[in-house]
Amino acid sequence: MAATGKHRHNVIPAVYVVFRDKSGKKLLLIRRYNTGYRDGWYSLPAGHVGGADERGGEPAIMAAVREAKEEVGVDISPKDLRLVHTMHRLSNDPEPHERIDLCFETTSWHGELINAEPNKCDELRWVLLDDLPDNVIPEVRHMLQQALLEHRPYSDFNFDR
Repeated sequence: MAATGKHRHNVIPAVYVVFRDKSGKKLLLIRRYNTGYRDGWYSLPAGHVGGADERGGEPAIMAAVREAKEEVGVDISPKDLRLVHTMHRLSNDPEPHERIDLCFETTSWHGELINAEPNKCDELRWVLLDDLPDNVIPEVRHMLQQALLEHRPYSDFNFDR
């Protein structure tokens, strides 16, 4: 019997964008500020999939394009994004729920990387993958290690086994 919408398991989709410098050795982090969630911690440009009214209808790759523009002010062609990792995770903030995080990578964009949301971010920082700051959000650190160091297409995070 097919599950009805009322009884379906819900998972929140999100996208992350890894900007790599031309050498491929450094990646761009943003430091969260004034958001109420992990302020002072580093993350990647990221956001929820959903579209303007959050009812859906937005492909994940277009959400990544949109978030790049909103957060760091650059235009990315969807063909220049490569899916490097999918993470299924449990989150407890603000209440228990599950997420699917899709991590895209690019080395090509148009425009200058800027802090396009100074009310939500107080720093852009290029870092070496093997020298991440201590205050990288734990699930982001996990995703980066799995995707870029271990080249794993999938991981899960925060599930008790």
